[in-house]
Amino acid sequence: MSSRLLHPDEYELASRSSLDSEGTFNLDDDDFESQVSPSSRFGRHRASWLSRLFSSLPGYTRVKTNHRPIFARQSRRTYLRRCTPRRRFCYIHVVFLIISALVVLTSIFRPSYTHPPAHYKDLQKSTQKSTAPGRGNPHEQKVFIAASLYDRDGELARGQWGAQLIQLIEFLGAGNVYVSIYENDSGEEGHAALRELEQRILSDKSIVFEEHLDLKTIPTVTIPGGENRIKRIEYLAQVRNKALKPLTENPDIRYDKILYLNDILFDPVDALQLLFSTNVDEHGFAQYRAACAVDFDNPFKFYDTYATRDLQGYSMGLPFFPWFSNAGNGDSRNDVLQGKDAVRVRSCWGGMVAFDAKFFQTSPSSPEVTPVRFRSGPDLFWEASECCLIHADIQDPQTDVEVITDTGVYMNPYVRVAYDARTLRWLGVTRRFERLYSHIHNIGNHLVGLPWYNPRRDEGVGQSVQETVWVSDANVEGGGSFQVVDRTAGNDGYCGRRGLQVIVEERKPGQKGYESIPVPS
Repeated sequence: MSSRLLHPDEYELASRSSLDSEGTFNLDDDDFESQVSPSSRFGRHRASWLSRLFSSLPGYTRVKTNHRPIFARQSRRTYLRRCTPRRRFCYIHVVFLIISALVVLTSIFRPSYTHPPAHYKDLQKSTQKSTAPGRGNPHEQKVFIAASLYDRDGELARGQWGAQLIQLIEFLGAGNVYVSIYENDSGEEGHAALRELEQRILSDKSIVFEEHLDLKTIPTVTIPGGENRIKRIEYLAQVRNKALKPLTENPDIRYDKILYLNDILFDPVDALQLLFSTNVDEHGFAQYRAACAVDFDNPFKFYDTYATRDLQGYSMGLPFFPWFSNAGNGDSRNDVLQGKDAVRVRSCWGGMVAFDAKFFQTSPSSPEVTPVRFRSGPDLFWEASECCLIHADIQDPQTDVEVITDTGVYMNPYVRVAYDARTLRWLGVTRRFERLYSHIHNIGNHLVGLPWYNPRRDEGVGQSVQETVWVSDANVEGGGSFQVVDRTAGNDGYCGRRGLQVIVEERKPGQKGYESIPVPS
């Protein structure tokens, strides 16, 4: 099977395995010496420094002629005879020692995101010096914890995820917490595990299990061919909103923060740091509209590229440190390289997100303002993650994305989560030498061409724009066509990319719950 390059946005959409690609580089076919005429002035100078350089390397010998010294590369047989296995091992050993020395020295003298600010350490100590409930909530803030789960075998509720949730509630103080968990279609084992977890949660709570989510309650779209299908993003948005339903049912209860959890493994103290330590002011209060953790599906690879956009709305670079490209002003990348705990972005998720709760609740002073909820985008063949769109909806309208200096949305690289226990254990080690990746990351971005072009990235809210959109028409072959239309730009163009995924309503064993609909030409 031929290999292909994986689009950055597909890392979130695909399974957590990666595609391998193979490639070779034939030195004989790319002999750069033969590309320069020795009669040219550049060729003579190049031959001079190349002569000095290659005279020290195995496999080359300097040969005298009647005119001037030139290089004559030995035959492959002679080269292999001189470059013995022992010598090749020696070269490999030297390279390994150099890399090892860089890793050790960087880990000791320039570790990345290893020594947090003093207030992080103070909060951590407060969780260790006593056993009093609420010891990790210094200002006794009210926190609404939400999660939408699919836990077929009950491993989340019965395992490390459930234990971490219970520990987090104790740190926050049960009287300061409301837990809302929504789960659907997880089967009997998932249902039983959720009920066991419910008994262990001592705070106020809403634990809802639906044996089957009624898909008829979710809006559909008409795809080419006339079939009505449910957009995958619409489904995910509806499920996430079910975990927020108690906010609507109990509008008089006011919360300071909302913490949304995915099916990730985390350190409960890190969750406290995300809530209360990110971007603190002079009075010790965290200031943000949203603050995201950084999630990993192996000790090196950042996972949630689909929902994350840098400060100017560019999509991600290659999915390892420092994650962001230097496109545009490169502010998000620079914030990471400077070790900031509040990396400025336009959107993020990272498996665990803290929100200022005011955006999700009706304000007594502004009852006409509708609280934000997760949603999908309006266009058929323009996909944007519900986890990006929620950030677009809590920001101030941006009219010129090139001059944005702050959005109130931050990614906190001190707080890291993972999708398996082994990866979580290794994150404390791999972060120490991740600074070494930055130059390789930058080169790789340029070679691959990241970030890839988004025609709607730089749209400002309220601007008159022309966009290519799919217009459905049953009278046209194919059920519609792409047309350029004039319209007013919204707030979320930077979130999207061309594509469409829909829910598979009648799944077969082993089949994914969604499928991609080919984009018409």
